[in-house]
Amino acid sequence: MQKIPSFTINHLILEKGVYVSRRDTTPAGDTLTTFDIRMTAPNREPALTPETLHAMEHLAATFLRNHPIWKDKIVYWGPMGCCTGNYLIMQGALEPADIIPMLKETMQFIARFEGEIPGATPRDCGNYSFMNLTEARKAAATYLETLSDNCPTAYR
Repeated sequence: MQKIPSFTINHLILEKGVYVSRRDTTPAGDTLTTFDIRMTAPNREPALTPETLHAMEHLAATFLRNHPIWKDKIVYWGPMGCCTGNYLIMQGALEPADIIPMLKETMQFIARFEGEIPGATPRDCGNYSFMNLTEARKAAATYLETLSDNCPTAYR
């Protein structure tokens, strides 16, 4: 079997950043851009816990799908299986520079969030108690430092 492109990225040198993972064209002709929102340096920094990522997923998805500018372009936000970041799928042929300001807003929202996590009830979520808001807030605050003017945006 042929190796898929995401498994050809050298994770030994991959840094935290925002990368275009892939672009796809739907049968209707729409372009979808999948972003690699890499929050830890793979194999060199501790991965995020699944509970941290689950809390971030609820918060980021809620924030982004309500964003006044971007909400109609958001297709999906969800955790990577390796727990080193998230995938963001958006409509359009976008570049990291296009979305970094929106990601900053998202991470600020998560870092400052207080209260009940949206959708964290037995009725709304299949594993509603499997979340860690404290660690999600810390991870978002830490990632904000990555989203600076020199944020890595191209795979090496």
